Amino acid sequence: MEWANQLCENRQFGSKMTDSKYFTTTKKGEIFELKAELNSDKKEKKKEAVKKVIASMTVGKDVSALFPDVVNCMQTDNLELKKLVYLYLMNYAKSQPDMAIMAVNTFVKDCEDANPLIRALAVRTMGCIRVDKITEYLCEPLRKCLKDEDPYVRKTAAVCVAKLHDINAQLVEDQGFLDTLKDLISDSNPMVVANAVAALSEIAESHPNSNLLDLNPQSINKLLTALNECTEWGQIFILDCLANYTPRDDRESQSICERVTPRLSHANSAVVLSAVKVLMKFMEMLPKDLDYYSTLLKKLAPPLVTLLSAEPELQYVALRNINLIVQKRPEILKHEMKVFFVKYNDPIYVKLEKLDIMIRLASQANIAQVLAELKEYATEVDVDFVRKAVRAIGRCAIKVEQSAERCVSTLLDLIQTKVNYVVQEAIVVIKDIFRKYPNKYESVIATLCENLDSLDEPEARAAMIWIVGEYAERIDNADELLESFLEGFHDESTQVQLQLLTAIVKLFLKKPTETQELVQQVLSLATQDSDNPDLRDRGYIYWRLLSTDPVAAKEVVLAEKPLISEETDLIEPTLLEELICHIGTLASVYHKPPSAFVEGSRGVMHKRLPARTGSGESTESPDVGTAAGGSAPEAAPSIIPSQGDLLGDLLNLDMAPPTTSGPPPPTTGMQMGGMDLLGGGLDSLLGGDIGGSPAMGAGFGAAPAVMPASLNAPVGGGLGDLFDLGGVGMPMGAYIPPKIVWLPAMKAKGLEISGTFARRAGVIQMELILTNKAMSVMTDFAIQFNRNSFGLAPAGPLQVLTPLGPNQTIEVSLPLSTVGPVMKMDPLNNLQVAVKNNIDVFYFSCQYPISMLFVEDGKMERQVFLATWKDIPNDNESQFQIKDCHLNSDAASSKLQGSNIFTIAKRTVEGQDMLYMSIKLSNGIWVLAELRVQAGNPNYTMTTIRRSGSSLKMLTFFTCAACTLTSLCCCCMDLMLSQYNT
Repeated sequence: MEWANQLCENRQFGSKMTDSKYFTTTKKGEIFELKAELNSDKKEKKKEAVKKVIASMTVGKDVSALFPDVVNCMQTDNLELKKLVYLYLMNYAKSQPDMAIMAVNTFVKDCEDANPLIRALAVRTMGCIRVDKITEYLCEPLRKCLKDEDPYVRKTAAVCVAKLHDINAQLVEDQGFLDTLKDLISDSNPMVVANAVAALSEIAESHPNSNLLDLNPQSINKLLTALNECTEWGQIFILDCLANYTPRDDRESQSICERVTPRLSHANSAVVLSAVKVLMKFMEMLPKDLDYYSTLLKKLAPPLVTLLSAEPELQYVALRNINLIVQKRPEILKHEMKVFFVKYNDPIYVKLEKLDIMIRLASQANIAQVLAELKEYATEVDVDFVRKAVRAIGRCAIKVEQSAERCVSTLLDLIQTKVNYVVQEAIVVIKDIFRKYPNKYESVIATLCENLDSLDEPEARAAMIWIVGEYAERIDNADELLESFLEGFHDESTQVQLQLLTAIVKLFLKKPTETQELVQQVLSLATQDSDNPDLRDRGYIYWRLLSTDPVAAKEVVLAEKPLISEETDLIEPTLLEELICHIGTLASVYHKPPSAFVEGSRGVMHKRLPARTGSGESTESPDVGTAAGGSAPEAAPSIIPSQGDLLGDLLNLDMAPPTTSGPPPPTTGMQMGGMDLLGGGLDSLLGGDIGGSPAMGAGFGAAPAVMPASLNAPVGGGLGDLFDLGGVGMPMGAYIPPKIVWLPAMKAKGLEISGTFARRAGVIQMELILTNKAMSVMTDFAIQFNRNSFGLAPAGPLQVLTPLGPNQTIEVSLPLSTVGPVMKMDPLNNLQVAVKNNIDVFYFSCQYPISMLFVEDGKMERQVFLATWKDIPNDNESQFQIKDCHLNSDAASSKLQGSNIFTIAKRTVEGQDMLYMSIKLSNGIWVLAELRVQAGNPNYTMTTIRRSGSSLKMLTFFTCAACTLTSLCCCCMDLMLSQYNT
């Protein structure tokens, strides 16, 4: 509390021996006596009375009844007495708001006192009194104090602005205090600069959308200048502010790092961690081949090591932060392994944290040293620490393959000690080693089975059961071992019961003749005698599989298992980036983002590390980016121009979610038509080619329909399924092909992607079904397209808001734009896609129906259509047959309009209906066609026209759209595209 802080400051006015007497009295009726003393004419007696009041207030006594009497004591020149009265006011003003107004005049007067200490004290106290009525009177004194000649008053006023903003934000904005606060960043006094930065940062945190700290190179230079002369807490404020800045390029990033690096040698650990945070963030923008980059890595290690020589509590905070740093950049401390060796007198929380970091730094170079330490730890007396040490040996085996044999040997030595909890932990980690290195260390199974009777912990028993079931064919008495567990089935934990059920089913599938009675017994126990739904469901599934199709059961239960990952406890990359941005705060100790434990609006703004760029590169280049995890590839891969190779531009695309949240701006036909996809010169229909009609430019040059503001807007106009041939009068819409599998799970480490394309409300949608068929959780999804014929690109990020667990499926709709980079594909509607998650980046290709590109403003004016049709010679016509379409001309026209194929005119010649139609593609290309429908004849004749020698041909896209009438889109697609590519 503010008043408590000030109380501490008052110790300079009296010794502890003198003031302690005020806290020892227990007299009754002292309120009356204090009241009399407060109204005494003697200054010393009045001061003594105020001290007694403050002492009573400090120990929790209610002395609010003395409010008017204490306020009367404000009129004094004694600084000590004034401080005490201000303390009292801060504590009781909220409960006595009407009485507190009595003190306003004294506050205003004190703000103009000749003594700067009194001016600062007055404005600070007014800021701490959270009473709306007083707040109104604070504005003018605060304005004066912000421009006071004394820096102590200015720095106090700067903090007061933040407090006032917390009480009444609108008032602060209306009075222009925020602009004054920004001006203080240029103040000549470094402490004023630090307090101004602290105040602006606090206000910005409570209002994440405001752009208060509008940092630029000039203001950053001022902050760095002030950094050298600030107090330690001022340095922390400025460093935290610097951490929120994103440099323009690697040169500016290096310059800031050079000026921040001296802070690493500061005596205050908070300053050191704040400096580390800035350097860790700005290192992201430095090229790894830069000499300064390696120099900076070397400079970061000593201060982090020094932090470990502090008190245990500070060590723990440092270790939690180092844990994050090591996960992001293990090379910083790769030579400092010995620092993390456990000392005998370390508290348990420090020991466990050091152990975790040791495993993260373990490598082939130091594994012998690490294993010797871990084996020593496994003989300690602290049970929790021993367990963690044994598990650490197993993690080392999984992480460093070359050390696996030595780790297994160490674990066997520990098992021979026959210490119960050591044996059980060893069995748990050996199970993981079997999963990581199948058919390599199974010779130790006999040793494990010898200790089977000593297992009493659920996890160890479950691990042993898994080993027996998985390697039943190598264990002669596997049935007897599992049967011994079965005797107390109902007393086992759910984990053991589930594992035992699966192990016995495995045993039965491997040795069916010997274990039929055993499998019937366990299935009966699981399904009939158990009330656990998970156990019962698994039992029924196994029972049904075994009774109906034993071959299928074998394929399911004895399927090859995926290898376990090396580091199962690593923090998810996106979260790690955010935590790196919060080094030195509670978030870095909890290993949770601020939004997980900070209530209200403060602290919920997510931070990310900047993307790495070269000094000569533009950060806005669409072809150069970084992975969503935040770090760029070590060497930029070359762009492969051939569209036939899926690894072409996809390797060089930015996998991070797009930064724009709204729809992209529409492009004109001229812009998109500027690139000839089809070879030859582009003969645009813009500007008087065709009969010089003034309407021609408007008809052909108009921009395609603007994407609606809401990408998820409901489809209006009753658009239905074009395939619904039940009745012509029913609502109609664009054809949506059925979903097909684009990326099978076996090619994507367990991720299966199915999908299709749709056009709704003028927006092209890529509708995806993501299925996780792996054993691990999938997160951090992102998507990117390679260059393609029509510039298709995601209009927003891939919205997978929750982690995708094993065997889970999620449907996602991704809006697309047509303003991406363009390159001719083969086939023309081929789309190459890259999907990233926390596991890997996966590539696949799919084909989109051309009808998705038909825009809503594709209805050509009649006069323009006629002039264009007449202008093209008959030699340039192409005809196609559409077979088995049982619709009359009106029904066909109505249904085609749902796919943005518009009928311009209709005429009947000799009993044959002739429909003249126009289509406009998203890139401004127009297609003209004639459809002939003979009553009673299910075969249509389609005529399309093209301009001779022109790449802008009157193409047969229409053929595809017409085929949607009979669900034969796929059959005609090849014909359509072969004509398109001619």
